[in-house]
Amino acid sequence: MSRDPLVEVENLEKHYPITEGLLKKQVGTVRAVDGVSFDIGRGETVGLVGESGCGKSTAATSMLRLEEPTGGTVRFDGEDITEYDDAALKRFRRRAQMIFQDPSSSFDPRMSIGESVAEPLRIHGLNDRTRRRAVVEDLLERVGLSASDADRYPHEFSGGQKQRVAVARALSVNPDFILADEPVSALDVSIQADVLSLLDDVQSEFGLSFLLISHDMGVVRQVCDRVNVMYLGEIVESGPTEEVFGNPQHPYTKALLSSIPRPDPRKRGRGIELTGDVPDPSNPPDGCRFHTRCPAVIPPEGLAVAQETWRSLLDLRSRAARGDLDPGALADAADEPSPTPALVREAFDLPDPLPDGEAEATLAAALETAADGDVAAAGERLVEAFPTPCARQAPERRRVSPDHEATCHLHDPDLAPDHGDAYGIGVAEND
Repeated sequence: MSRDPLVEVENLEKHYPITEGLLKKQVGTVRAVDGVSFDIGRGETVGLVGESGCGKSTAATSMLRLEEPTGGTVRFDGEDITEYDDAALKRFRRRAQMIFQDPSSSFDPRMSIGESVAEPLRIHGLNDRTRRRAVVEDLLERVGLSASDADRYPHEFSGGQKQRVAVARALSVNPDFILADEPVSALDVSIQADVLSLLDDVQSEFGLSFLLISHDMGVVRQVCDRVNVMYLGEIVESGPTEEVFGNPQHPYTKALLSSIPRPDPRKRGRGIELTGDVPDPSNPPDGCRFHTRCPAVIPPEGLAVAQETWRSLLDLRSRAARGDLDPGALADAADEPSPTPALVREAFDLPDPLPDGEAEATLAAALETAADGDVAAAGERLVEAFPTPCARQAPERRRVSPDHEATCHLHDPDLAPDHGDAYGIGVAEND
């Protein structure tokens, strides 16, 4: 494996317009991918991981120009593919192939397996049917199937077998790079290990570079040399896989890792529960995009409450500020005649009283205002009283070790001189 980059993605963007009316007037933008940067070395497997909906697959299709990126550059072997014309793009796609998530929907049911594997060969100029058949049969045997399977149809294969065929199809044009988008997520657990082992064997034999997209942190740890953690269109942490897994430096990464099942009951612990609201990519929050759910948001200076209570205060502040708090509905659910501050406090699991006297006075006044029906005024009061730099400014990407970077205010010594240590996240040195 070499860190000599084969693929370099810099500030990649993919935005989708939101339109309405007969004239399709644009009224907004979905920022599915919003400034993603990473590279992939020759012979290296890099992971792109995150929750469903974070933009991983859109980043994949954009970097291969299956969808046209909105902005940024993608360099392949030193050339910017975003500037390719149709002929150059066709030559590029001979060197870069993709394995799709669902093996059942990625094949034409009217074509035999042999025809599907041979199709890239035909498109890229191999017109000799006898030679195409020989290549197909050889590839099927390399991925653990039989040469005679070439005449069978997709419905005759299991999911794991179809994904092996997908690997054979990707290999048919002898590429340098394969992008595998959730290649085992649609398979039974018992089959996943076989397909991952096949990918590892293929990489070793052909010296390929891989980008593996997954939401399964266990899969990423098994096969990837480096990993990029993605949240709401942005990469929040990147580094060598073992370093990221052994010493995560972003609260979102820690939450993802806590979700990995542990087979040993003695080592099982309670995972990190993310409360708050999942933001809309058409209207991402100001500041750090993760702050609406983060369990380690930086509190105002001098606020003497536990982090769990601070998180609950933020949830209340956010709901009230955007008008998404209905005290009347809380009263109806509790079968009470009218809303009360106690009902709102209970709904957000806030102690009564808060241990911080000044904070308690502010909260009590805001709860009274909300219970009286003026939720907007309550939200304004809470926003003013409980500020956080996480909501005011976007964090910088900071180096926490030679090859490990994280985008989090906990690494800013001016904003969080000691706060990060409380969560096992040390403050980074300035570059």
